[in-house]
Amino acid sequence: MMHAIEKLEALGPGLPFPHQSNVQGADGLRELRPRAGRSPWRGLYGQVGKTFVIVAVGPEAKVDPRGFKRAVRTAKSRMAEIET
Repeated sequence: MMHAIEKLEALGPGLPFPHQSNVQGADGLRELRPRAGRSPWRGLYGQVGKTFVIVAVGPEAKVDPRGFKRAVRTAKSRMAEIET
């Protein structure tokens, strides 16, 4: 995960797929995909101003759909707290 975060820091919004992707049904939330998507973990992040904020870490959606949905709910809640 740390290496994926370093890539995000270096490339920002230019970080290409498969290293990141949009989270379906969660506007403004993206998933960081360590090991080009081969990791069972996802870092969920959003952008506040020019800063990227990792707001939750959860399992990959196909590995653990319920766990991923729970992480998305947590991430959305935390982003709402940060933005207010």
